[in-house]
Amino acid sequence: MKLVKLSVDDKDSIKELFTSVFTKAPWNDDWSDEEQLDAYIMDLIGCFNSLSLGFKDENGLQAIALGRIKHWYKKTELFIDELCVRTELQGQGIGGKFIEAIEEFLKAEGVGGIFLLTDRDMPAYNFYKKHGFYEETGNVAFGKTFE
Repeated sequence: MKLVKLSVDDKDSIKELFTSVFTKAPWNDDWSDEEQLDAYIMDLIGCFNSLSLGFKDENGLQAIALGRIKHWYKKTELFIDELCVRTELQGQGIGGKFIEAIEEFLKAEGVGGIFLLTDRDMPAYNFYKKHGFYEETGNVAFGKTFE
């Protein structure tokens, strides 16, 4: 597998992998609204500070990390909004190798860390802990929905 920087030119491959993973268990997200999906992916990959990375092999895109560079007072970090590995490849160590490749890339670019959010009741929680991520206990996520 090879780490590659992704761009808006890779949008269709990103959308295919993203929906193939997140529309299945345990997430079961409904991304049937193609316009909303397209806008979301463009939100992630089309901004001036977007940083989208992929893991590719001879069969194409197998993992993605979609995020943005955030310049914070402590350090510059990659804020990852979405990370996934193709479902049929999960559990084979590819995700761990992907994280390692991302970290090497970020260090070479002078980026000092990674920040992301996940749910405690999802498999990703234990995956991140296994790969050296720590839980930020001082942060709280808030949301508000308008009807």
